[in-house]
Amino acid sequence: MKSNTHKKISSTALLFRKAILVSFGFCLTANFVAAQNGLENIIVEKYYISDANDTTVNSSGGILPIGSVTYRIYVDMKPGYKFQAAYGVNTIGAPHELRLATTTLFFNNEDRGATTPTYNKNMAKNNTVMLDSWLSVGAACTNNFGVLKADDDGVSNIINNDGVLQNNDPLAGIPLTTQDGLLLGTPEQVTTVGITQDIAMFDAQNDGTNGPVFSTFNGSWASLNGSVGPDTTNKVLIAQMTTDGEFSFELNIQIGTPTGGGVEQYVAKNPVGNEVLFGGLTYNSATGIKAVSQTKPSFKAYPNPTNEFMNLEINAAKGQPVIYTIYDLSGKVIFSKSVTNHASSIVDRIDVSRLSTGLYFLEVNLDGIKSTQKICKF
Repeated sequence: MKSNTHKKISSTALLFRKAILVSFGFCLTANFVAAQNGLENIIVEKYYISDANDTTVNSSGGILPIGSVTYRIYVDMKPGYKFQAAYGVNTIGAPHELRLATTTLFFNNEDRGATTPTYNKNMAKNNTVMLDSWLSVGAACTNNFGVLKADDDGVSNIINNDGVLQNNDPLAGIPLTTQDGLLLGTPEQVTTVGITQDIAMFDAQNDGTNGPVFSTFNGSWASLNGSVGPDTTNKVLIAQMTTDGEFSFELNIQIGTPTGGGVEQYVAKNPVGNEVLFGGLTYNSATGIKAVSQTKPSFKAYPNPTNEFMNLEINAAKGQPVIYTIYDLSGKVIFSKSVTNHASSIVDRIDVSRLSTGLYFLEVNLDGIKSTQKICKF
């Protein structure tokens, strides 16, 4: 009996793996790249922290506890790579769970909330719909990519009609009233396999069924055509979750290679075959990402946008040299400088007054590991 059960589970796992790799236009016999390195990082952004003011529209938006944190999860890939799926599969001896969890409940907006961000930008001006919990493959609302607030161009920022979402808690970084993390474009649509009932917990209700755990060993959310970010930094938003509890996740990611002929799979645990163990796919909000394959340099550039000077603060060990470079949108180097840390952090002032009005990329290089942010000169 035990042998038959194992055969049944193995068969189910194989069928689901085929569903991931075949139903989404991929192929089980695709050539895997020998040096799998298209996934650079998993980024967790604190998008917003709710305060008492945000409860004034609860009657139309749903129950939003004070102190709720809205998290956005981004897959950061090298240029040319495409996000294909976040998946769970019960491979014998190496199970891969797909899990999003909280110690309380997830917030779902009862007005325009849905399992994917299907509301438009005009609807986003109402109550707390911008804090809804959902899954994505790039979009943050209809016809708009979700981008890190630091990467937002600040153009056509949403002004909330109900006077909420105005908290400027520094723990959430740039206020939504300054940059809302929306960028005009045409993101791909979410396709789900095997999670139709599970994903319902993120629909427009707050009745106790909106958590605390979304989990599957036999399903995925995916992009049929593969998703790329709206700019060359190639960050793809794959989920937004709002909760007043401790938020955690365990993800497994499949991405397509630039040539279109191969796939790369990254898992949170139990790697088999060509799968790559990637620590950043496991996260807990109480402790941060438990492990990462590489540590990107941490820096702040402000004010942004600016028209004259910009301050650059870089966290680096004392005596550690750092190179920062400004590129235009075509990739041309505009300015580059090497600085060395002589204190607890590097602080440098950049004169951007001679730059033409527009968007640029600021890249910080620390021992060959690079981090990039979009900056705006007006």
